[in-house]
Amino acid sequence: MADQAPSIDAEIQALKDEFAFLGDWTERYQYIMDMGKQMPAFPSEKQDEAHKFHGCQSQVWFDYEWEGDRLDLRGTSDAMIVNGLIALLFRVYSGRTADEILATDGGFIDELGLSAHLSANRATGLSNMIEKIRQLAAERAAA
Repeated sequence: MADQAPSIDAEIQALKDEFAFLGDWTERYQYIMDMGKQMPAFPSEKQDEAHKFHGCQSQVWFDYEWEGDRLDLRGTSDAMIVNGLIALLFRVYSGRTADEILATDGGFIDELGLSAHLSANRATGLSNMIEKIRQLAAERAAA
């Protein structure tokens, strides 16, 4: 089933198209928050220090598992916008192989206009999450 998923490039293009359709940033923020509301529930027992992602302004919990050669990402935040940003990242990176992840840097965040419309702390947190995902992929690729 994961093999039938759109490529990372196709997923990024779909996000660009969706953002362009929405027009103003008020609608885009709402769309991001709506994506976060659609994320699967993150187990409350994993909302602990061991799963806490440091480097974000808000509280973020993060977990992952390799299913075969594909990375399955899970997470949540106590902030609605951050939860939506997590959903956006997972839409691009979850279900991908290490090679696919490593072939895609975080430049799509700028292409979506997010860097210019997020607070410096949120933009840094988003970059830190991308770096963590890429680190997991690099570790897997080296194994």
